[in-house]
Amino acid sequence: MLPESEIPTAWYNIQADMPNKPYPLLNPGTGEPLKAEDMFPIFCEECARQEVNTTDQYIPIPDEVREKLAFYRCTPLVRAYDLEKALDTPAHIYFKNESVSPVGSHKLNSALAQAYYAREEGTTNITTETGAGQWGAALSYAAKAFGLETAVYMVKISYEQKPYRRSIMQTFGATVTASPSMSTRAGKDIITKDPNNQGSLGTAISEALELARTTPHCKYVLGSVLNHVCLHQTVIGQEAEKQMEMAGEYPDIVIGCFGGGSNFSGIAFPFLKHNILDGKKTRFIAAEPASCPKLTKGVYLYDFGDVAGYTPLLGMYTLGHAFQPANIHAGGLRYHGAGSIISRLLKDGYIEAVDIDQLKSFAAASLFAKTEGIIPAPESSHAIAAAIDEALKCKESGEAKTILFNLSGHGLIDMSAYDKYLAGDLTGGGVSDEEIARTLKESGLDPSKAL
Repeated sequence: MLPESEIPTAWYNIQADMPNKPYPLLNPGTGEPLKAEDMFPIFCEECARQEVNTTDQYIPIPDEVREKLAFYRCTPLVRAYDLEKALDTPAHIYFKNESVSPVGSHKLNSALAQAYYAREEGTTNITTETGAGQWGAALSYAAKAFGLETAVYMVKISYEQKPYRRSIMQTFGATVTASPSMSTRAGKDIITKDPNNQGSLGTAISEALELARTTPHCKYVLGSVLNHVCLHQTVIGQEAEKQMEMAGEYPDIVIGCFGGGSNFSGIAFPFLKHNILDGKKTRFIAAEPASCPKLTKGVYLYDFGDVAGYTPLLGMYTLGHAFQPANIHAGGLRYHGAGSIISRLLKDGYIEAVDIDQLKSFAAASLFAKTEGIIPAPESSHAIAAAIDEALKCKESGEAKTILFNLSGHGLIDMSAYDKYLAGDLTGGGVSDEEIARTLKESGLDPSKAL
């Protein structure tokens, strides 16, 4: 553990150090790049400024935000000795344990920042989407900490699969609605087209954005994908740098599960800085679900971040905003696109990606639970599976590499998923090239125009 005084005082902004900047957000009507002030009607103003900041390497963390981060930070860095033993690998495996936050995941790191900025500019209500419920729980807690009211649109399949996550949000005082719903125009259109639609992060984003646009003194806040969210999560990697130094090691491989990019960015960016600036050769692996493989099978295009087309256009690896992910239990990873920073870094070869089958992720989660005593979130299990793969490669080669992954959250409220896995009722499977081609076409996207 690091002392409280070692909590970072500033967020690391990788945009300042990237040789090639991420593609700018575009106004879908004009095709022109968005300025910060163009986003003020929807987003907190300071978050909008951070979104387009490509010059400041570090952005100070407000004192009041840092004081609340100190409730649970610094989080532990743990060496997984028993996992290493079970795998009979010479690799050294470390994990950053973000599950110790009050809400059980890394999501609170950005929720506190965004709720603070909303309060500071006089906002009274905030609205958001959530997949598995980790972000919704974090924002519900952060909103109450700063005296705000919260409305959360929770992806319908997760709303049904994870009732206790919904209960957590409601306990913190949030209003929670299953998405798609009949409470917004976007939701009604989706249900009219497909009455049995089980939702996705893209549908929930559309509904939350619509509420923000039509409600006075209300702003929309996002739990992943956008640049400022990834920025706020870099407290994870900055702490891990110091902790790895205390352990006398430096990672050869850094791994995070991947939905939109928040926890992967948080653990990876502070180390990736040294690849960019100092010539380090660390590998960075984003582990995404095989059923939603935007990094491994998507196309680098400008696309909407939501189903209804309310967002700006983002330059990102995408399966098309019309893509409907399979109903896997890793609800936080069921998103059709990748953040613009991650997409640029992947394009330029700074990071790599793997896709993990659901059954493989739960097998890895079970081994991790048996060896390390922590039941991981289904999302985090993808990172564990990728770490195990790399450790087994070390066993084959005899190389004693140092592997670091982010345990983004615990799975104590996901036990129904583990029940199904143990009973043999979970399915695996990926997405065919034909299905991806179809959803890209339905989204109005032309792969031949890839960025």
